[in-house]
Amino acid sequence: MRRILSAACAVAAIFSVAAEELAPFPKWGEPYAITKGPHEHLFASYFAIDSWSPNHRYVSVLETDLNGRLPEAGERCTLGLVDLQDGNRFIPISTTACWNFQEAAMAHWIDDDTILFNDLRDGRFVTVILNWKTKAERIVPYPVSAVSADRTWAVSINYARLSLTRPDYGYAGPGQDSRETVTWPEDDGLWVVDLKTDEAKLILSVAQGRSQMPAVKTVPGKPGCPLAYYCHTVISKDDRKIFFLARSVDWYEKTTHKASTWHTTAFTIDKDGTCLRRCFKDGWAGSHFNWAPDGSHKMLVTVIWDGEKHEHWTRSAWSPVEFTVGQEDKVRRIGAGVLDLDWHCVYSPDGKFMSGDTYWTRNFERPWVLVRLADGMTMPMGAFYVPPAYRQGYWRCDLHARYRSDGRQIGINSVHEGSRQVYVRDIVPAAR
Repeated sequence: MRRILSAACAVAAIFSVAAEELAPFPKWGEPYAITKGPHEHLFASYFAIDSWSPNHRYVSVLETDLNGRLPEAGERCTLGLVDLQDGNRFIPISTTACWNFQEAAMAHWIDDDTILFNDLRDGRFVTVILNWKTKAERIVPYPVSAVSADRTWAVSINYARLSLTRPDYGYAGPGQDSRETVTWPEDDGLWVVDLKTDEAKLILSVAQGRSQMPAVKTVPGKPGCPLAYYCHTVISKDDRKIFFLARSVDWYEKTTHKASTWHTTAFTIDKDGTCLRRCFKDGWAGSHFNWAPDGSHKMLVTVIWDGEKHEHWTRSAWSPVEFTVGQEDKVRRIGAGVLDLDWHCVYSPDGKFMSGDTYWTRNFERPWVLVRLADGMTMPMGAFYVPPAYRQGYWRCDLHARYRSDGRQIGINSVHEGSRQVYVRDIVPAAR
């Protein structure tokens, strides 16, 4: 059932950059599976998160037999490691009830022996810090949404509240107080958690963000009160700033998961809760983002380009952009309009390229491209077929690319061979 086709992406217009300054494109091998049936597998974290152990031997993945519906409250899957030096042997190390098909269990490596992930313990959503070799574990009483580069602190959000309108990203069940009758809670929002002491600080309540977020209204005849919340967090590589999305809906229905159109605003904030900044003007929203690897406060984000002209969110309305925090008025569009889709933007470890994968096209294929950021030149990396069983939004299989820290491998989730599995491509840097 293998169908990897050439991506329908044209070469973008080249900016005025001298040829000798342009980084040559690396050489990429064909994708190959590191997991296999009869079970289904996916990376154990969200896109752009490095799933390789620091020594590059192990890859963190989830194993499940579930497909065709969302995980129910308390429903567990297996957290395991793929040993790349032992025939891709799967090593089960734990289970988790805090997972979904998009962000998985938000697993992060601490060191070669230690990994952290979200789970449900004693009725609460928590973080488990596990030495997978000794099985010793420690519980941090908050689930993580992002982890600092030095692995000493994390960002936490309310996954039960998120599940009310985004069940494909939240966690089912009462593991946190969702505050579903409060539109703008003053005691919930963006938390910073010390992973050494377990202390947590609310650095920005949802109520504090209200003045910079679009207004919401009660809609007669529609269920659920208007709801505002924070989601999709990521920490800059120098561990100083947090990027996050603020979203609100006018109404939502818990059992069908239907909701009004999201109102989305992209923000950055310092770790201590100061320097809150809106990233874009009204209507631009923000999605699928990545901090530059050099520790600068430069970012790749997909936005609704010239958003005021669009009444509805359509995939063709999106465009990848690059900007620097503090210079939000100097947003640079990537791809000169050729790449106008909602791409998952990921910097290469050297910062010279952007890996972009997006949603399926009319032929039910997911394009994947590599973009040279200096001039917008685009190289197709293939398109991956999506069988009918994986076309529903909540349990879809996005490619969700992520690089190994040294840039010598990149991995994706894919269903092009008929089941959800994890694939890797080897990368050989181009010689100048």
